[in-house]
Amino acid sequence: MAAVVLVHGLYHRPEHFALVAERLQDAGTEVVVPELHRGSLPADTAAVQAAVDALREPPIVLGHSYGGSVITGVRGAGRLVYLAAFVPDAGESAAGLGGASQQLREAIVPGPDGSTILQPDLAVDALYGDCPEPLAAWAVDLLRAQAPGCGRGIPERQGWKHTPSTYVVCAQDRAIDPSLQRTMAWRCTDVREWQTGHSPFVARPDLIVELAQELLASWRR
Repeated sequence: MAAVVLVHGLYHRPEHFALVAERLQDAGTEVVVPELHRGSLPADTAAVQAAVDALREPPIVLGHSYGGSVITGVRGAGRLVYLAAFVPDAGESAAGLGGASQQLREAIVPGPDGSTILQPDLAVDALYGDCPEPLAAWAVDLLRAQAPGCGRGIPERQGWKHTPSTYVVCAQDRAIDPSLQRTMAWRCTDVREWQTGHSPFVARPDLIVELAQELLASWRR
């Protein structure tokens, strides 16, 4: 069975991909959405690697935002998809590439035990500004605290150098500068550009479903 692994970003949960996962599953695609927040980039990468290794065939592995750093270190993917995501080269981290926009940084406030959290009202504008209000409220309610340091993690390998890859630039993104996205996109095999904000898995899940189905269909030819 065709499979897609969806990898969320900082502050997010697997449930943020629910609209995408449900539609892909209804179309007969196996979907796995690993839980990150393991405390470090290597630990998050290991969680995704375990999900990939458990599948019978090489899957599409899609990483959103910080999830791009995670999928960069994964082996065994059939294709990597970077959705408004970081594409680190050797020695690079998400933070070193440019990290969050000023608008998103202003939403970050200290949480318990050295963690950080996002102020809901500012997070809505930065992450879900193009989402219908009920969906934006749902997505913000799901956000969780983030342990420090993950964005400074450096992948041990650069999977995009060995595996076909697609970069999706989110041209209305307020969390990661679209110009930075376009610069990183040159490292990938294929580039798309959508007129969406940072979180099309909430605002436009149909776009992600259609892209995944297109890429899966290209393997069957």
